[in-house]
Amino acid sequence: MDQPEAPCSSTGPRLAVARELLLAALEELSQEQLKRFRHKLRDVGPDGRSIPWGRLERADAVDLAEQLAQFYGPEPALEVARKTLKRADARDVAAQLQEQRLQRLGLGSGTLLSVSEYKKKYREHVLQLHARVKERNARSVKITKRFTKLLIAPESAAPEEEALGPAEEPEPGRARRSDTHTFNRLFRRDEEGRRPLTVVLQGPAGIGKTMAAKKILYDWAAGKLYQGQVDFAFFLPCGELLERPGTRSLADLILDQCPDRGAPVPQMLAQPQRLLFILDGADELPALGGPEAAPCTDPFEAASGARVLGGLLSKALLPTALLLVTTRAAAPGRLQGRLCSPQCAEVRGFSDKDKKKYFYKFFRDERRAERAYRFVKENETLFALCFVPFVCWIVCTVLRQQLELGRDLSRTSKTTTSVYLLFITSVLSSAPVADGPRLQGDLRNLCRLAREGVLGRRAQFAEKELEQLELRGSKVQTLFLSKKELPGVLETEVTYQFIDQSFQEFLAALSYLLEDGGVPRTAAGGVGTLLRGDTQPHSHLVLTTRFLFGLLSAERMRDIQRHFGCMVSERVKQEALRWVQGQGQGCPGVAPEVTEGAKGLEDTEEPEEEEEGEEPNYPLELLYCLYETQEDAFVRQALCGLPELALQRVRFCRMDVAVLSYCVRCCPAGQALRLISCRLVAAQEKKKKSLGKRLQASLGGSRLSHCKLPDAVCRDLSEALRAAPALTELGLLHNRLSEAGLRMLTEGLAWPQCRVQTVRVQLPDPQRGLQYLVSVLRQSPALTTLDLSGCQLPAPMVTYLCAVLQHQGCGLQTLSLASVELSEQSLQELQAVKRAKPDLVITHPALDGHPQPPKELISTF
Repeated sequence: MDQPEAPCSSTGPRLAVARELLLAALEELSQEQLKRFRHKLRDVGPDGRSIPWGRLERADAVDLAEQLAQFYGPEPALEVARKTLKRADARDVAAQLQEQRLQRLGLGSGTLLSVSEYKKKYREHVLQLHARVKERNARSVKITKRFTKLLIAPESAAPEEEALGPAEEPEPGRARRSDTHTFNRLFRRDEEGRRPLTVVLQGPAGIGKTMAAKKILYDWAAGKLYQGQVDFAFFLPCGELLERPGTRSLADLILDQCPDRGAPVPQMLAQPQRLLFILDGADELPALGGPEAAPCTDPFEAASGARVLGGLLSKALLPTALLLVTTRAAAPGRLQGRLCSPQCAEVRGFSDKDKKKYFYKFFRDERRAERAYRFVKENETLFALCFVPFVCWIVCTVLRQQLELGRDLSRTSKTTTSVYLLFITSVLSSAPVADGPRLQGDLRNLCRLAREGVLGRRAQFAEKELEQLELRGSKVQTLFLSKKELPGVLETEVTYQFIDQSFQEFLAALSYLLEDGGVPRTAAGGVGTLLRGDTQPHSHLVLTTRFLFGLLSAERMRDIQRHFGCMVSERVKQEALRWVQGQGQGCPGVAPEVTEGAKGLEDTEEPEEEEEGEEPNYPLELLYCLYETQEDAFVRQALCGLPELALQRVRFCRMDVAVLSYCVRCCPAGQALRLISCRLVAAQEKKKKSLGKRLQASLGGSRLSHCKLPDAVCRDLSEALRAAPALTELGLLHNRLSEAGLRMLTEGLAWPQCRVQTVRVQLPDPQRGLQYLVSVLRQSPALTTLDLSGCQLPAPMVTYLCAVLQHQGCGLQTLSLASVELSEQSLQELQAVKRAKPDLVITHPALDGHPQPPKELISTF
């Protein structure tokens, strides 16, 4: 029986406009689309009411527009038509209708709430929607119970202030725990009263960026954040939006997040300065270039996800809106061309105090939590890795399984790769013997799926892909994949993604070692395809490559063979070794050699501050790959192909120091280390060794250029000079050194056990600290070469230098003063020294019979 028509109270201009918009939209359809529209229209309408089929069966566009307007009324008719057009596979027409509706009718309907009324309704919706989060094992928990505070450091935080001790309170500029106060500070105004419109939260995979972003959204809805600043906040997962087919406007994306279709979107967009958009995973955006990448500028324009997101990032779309962007640490350089004056902050994971809190939240049972935490705390390496929340979750998951089975908590792990592999092998070892072969096969297929996704830059997988690999409904699907439902054209679209993107990259790397054990080669090719594709600093293959190297250690390969029941070929390892050795033969990313006399005077000035995160350091990434192997012989063999370890523009964090220190220890004898424009980290805790303290290996020389050397770092280097017998050369070129720092370095050079033979110093400004370096010549029998090329030496300093050179305890054999401007008196004093000590070689153009070059032509090395 037909339901009665609803009375239409809007019989005036709004009804006429609605009828006009409906007719314009329906006339855009082909005959086939119009037929499909009629069939979809009879299915269901608002509140279950639908137009009787007898009125629809033979209706043309004019009749349909009239029927819709009369039966539902203006705004409901337009909404029914928009939804039906999408279900009839006419999404573009639906988007145009929505745009015209918002522009022509606005918010005149009494059925729509005002912005001030809708704010409360939307906040309640967000609180309800995000009150619980799914853990990676699909268990649903309250976000307030699960969220553990992370350390977040502003861009300006000095590296040596990176770690807080157990009882330390955070100071301005230091890393802070992510409470509401810290989140509120992200958009605080600077000293000049300017507020950043874009804040970037960056950090490595699994560090907790997404969870932090969701907690910010939840706290905003709870009235704890940005009060009086933000009326509406929207969470946009970039990966999902980029993979979603078709086009959508920003207005559509906003409407999708609202509790109903009556949201006052035009009025929301009319005050963009009151909106906050949270763009999660912005590193997923494709590189700039091509017409398809042109940013969207109109919030009502239906466009691809890349164009809409690109418009927000570049401020071409809603330039005054607030943006909170999450991205991996290696990706800000790629985003640099898109972002407009971003304020960056680094997510640094758990503090030691918060690691313990996470364990107790995870286990719930206090006795088990204490036992698991105590075990991990005693394993210093494993405990250090738990600063990454995802790693912490894996460790807790494995330990809970071990405790439930009554097993000994004796396994140790030194790298992220080994922790991830431990999780995989724990799944295999806990399965019944009869299920083992099936589970091994499913895991191989899962690795294959992961590889195809990584190489194709896909994180979403359709059900049919799982069915083809016989993974749907399997145990590995439950353990490693999470199910997502996305609105489709005709029905809800079900997709799957890995429990964490980093885990997909790990399984992709594992696929290369299982390849020879039964996994068929894919069209993408073997490991050479991966390594050849990972030649750019911004490559999306960086983490997969790092995991691959971690799996190549002899111990990891034995674990794979034992648990997967297959032989792992040495071919992959040898191919990776050749790839590393090739990086020292003119491959991209190797720092260029700096030779004496190759730089002009204009290069002697202090370089401008490099943009933080502008370009990830490729040689450092290579060292990370080698570090993951934890196999000294392999690393030493790989480094033989590199003439030196040369790093540029690196702001060393603690992990960087650990990586570089390990590779330094594995270096072949006589290899040099050169750091250019780097920021070094001082040791903070007694148990933590700084880079300087770890330079006690087989390095033949250490050269630091254009680096920031705080006094604490100089103290560390001084200690290294006393205890590093193989360190025979030290170069300090254009570094920022205080007088106290230079004094501490010379104390190390004067130590009896110091074996440094050559010191090269370039200080562009005259410094009193040079007197300490000169004075050490009387006390250091090992020091035979002093290079002061490019320094400014006032006449009194030259006089003091000449006096020290003639001291009986001075064993210097070569003094280089190239490119040093000297007075006539200073030249005469040096001539006198040469006559008194004929075996001492002093190089300077005027002393060699050549006139001093004009100042503007002086060069330095």
